[in-house]
Amino acid sequence: MAQILAPSTQWQMRITKASTDASPMTSKMWSSVVFKRNKKGAMKSSAKFKVFAIKSENSTINRLEDLLNLDVTPYTNKIIAEYIWIGGSGIDVRSKSRTISKPVEHPSELPKWNYDGSSTGQAPGEDSEVILYPQAIFKDPFRGGNNILVICDAYTPAGEPIPTNKRHRAAEIFSNKKVADEIPWYGIEQEYTLLQPNVKWPLGWPVGAYPGPQGPYYCGAGADKSFGRDISDAHYKACLYAGINISGTNGEVMPGQWEYQVGPSVGIEAGDHIWASRYILERITEQAGVVLTLDPKPIEGDWNGAGCHTNFSTKTMREEGGYEAIKKAILNLSLRHNEHISAYGEGNERRLTGKHETASIDTFSWGVANRGCSIRVGRDTEKQGKGYLEDRRPASNMDPYVVTSLLAETTLLWEPSLESEALAAQKLALNV
Repeated sequence: MAQILAPSTQWQMRITKASTDASPMTSKMWSSVVFKRNKKGAMKSSAKFKVFAIKSENSTINRLEDLLNLDVTPYTNKIIAEYIWIGGSGIDVRSKSRTISKPVEHPSELPKWNYDGSSTGQAPGEDSEVILYPQAIFKDPFRGGNNILVICDAYTPAGEPIPTNKRHRAAEIFSNKKVADEIPWYGIEQEYTLLQPNVKWPLGWPVGAYPGPQGPYYCGAGADKSFGRDISDAHYKACLYAGINISGTNGEVMPGQWEYQVGPSVGIEAGDHIWASRYILERITEQAGVVLTLDPKPIEGDWNGAGCHTNFSTKTMREEGGYEAIKKAILNLSLRHNEHISAYGEGNERRLTGKHETASIDTFSWGVANRGCSIRVGRDTEKQGKGYLEDRRPASNMDPYVVTSLLAETTLLWEPSLESEALAAQKLALNV
């Protein structure tokens, strides 16, 4: 298990001596420096200064850690804002820092900024400037104090959203009155896999070999079942500190794989919170010296893939008689299955095989309490006649702006023809 709370080795300066006893040395211990004086009371030359310090085994000086933990609030009103955006692959997160003159409470108080889009695959070299628009802010769990993380989307200097800016289109859909009036709720289950550095093999697995079969690892405890719990717990607390609406976490079916849940979140907030949580997870695994992957099928064979199941409901679904609205939503989703699959994450065909708690990528299906379907409806929802649906198709590397807005568009804005609706209802045995 990675120990993320220990300082990394490159931060440690070791003091060695012939003697076997050495002790950790902190900045406070520098007060033990003693200058030898000559008989006349004059200080000897600096070449003859002798330094005495308390010593014990495994002595280290970690002054860099002290500087990283400095609280600058008593000395300045300035804060550090970490501007975060999505890179050219559509899944990589990029960031850079700038000083802001005073604490802020809303992204509208922050200036726009720019970056070199040619270095992220988002602009040509001859016209590489891309503009960042601050959209959401979170407390910075790494720097603490009034420092912030800033979720941004990206535009050309002329103000046009660049192709990888999926937030812009999502914001348009969520601002549509028909969608906004339904107050769409999302609960997103983000799965991820931790890999050993260099070998890129799951954490806890024997290098070049396999652990025992799946079964004991899901929500398991113990050194032979749970790998990376410190990372999961550190991420959980960091997200709570940041103000991310994280609602839970658990170990997953494949060893070295974990899940956390974000929500319920309303509209565009769901995407903002997932991207912020992913950024924090990247930073924590960076500190731990562990590689994070959102690949939907990191290990081929008889191992579970990684998804990003998205729970969805509208105001109508949550009210009395909402089950009929849920069935109508399922009907619409069945008719746009291909559009959704194409937007639900790269490499998802390796995961959606019809095995390992997935439905086949080629066939739309739904069921009550059935985790092998495209859309799952919970027993409580069926019993109470209202609630939510779970879309189990999105891959772990999906863009939450795309998935959440597409669910809203398909179920609230898109209207199928009466003929196709009738045929789909008959096929799915939905009496809508």
